[in-house]
Amino acid sequence: MEKQLKGYGLTTAQILYRMPDHPAFLQTYIWQDYDLAPDFPEMRGFLKFWQEKLDGPLHSVRYIHRRLISATEWRSLKGEFILH
Repeated sequence: MEKQLKGYGLTTAQILYRMPDHPAFLQTYIWQDYDLAPDFPEMRGFLKFWQEKLDGPLHSVRYIHRRLISATEWRSLKGEFILH
């Protein structure tokens, strides 16, 4: 919740990469995390890790980002409901 209030949203990336033993074949990997648009530091960090540590070279990355709480959905309440 704290990240959402700071502007983070759910980012989903579809990563296509070539298999190391069969470079003619493409494999799909789906990655999701809370990230901050438009710089996407979490996704960039993951892709950097992929390029440095994993064998399958990247072919392409498609992503979508959705803020979970926007300014129109958040409002301050001045009250309290107590149940039982």
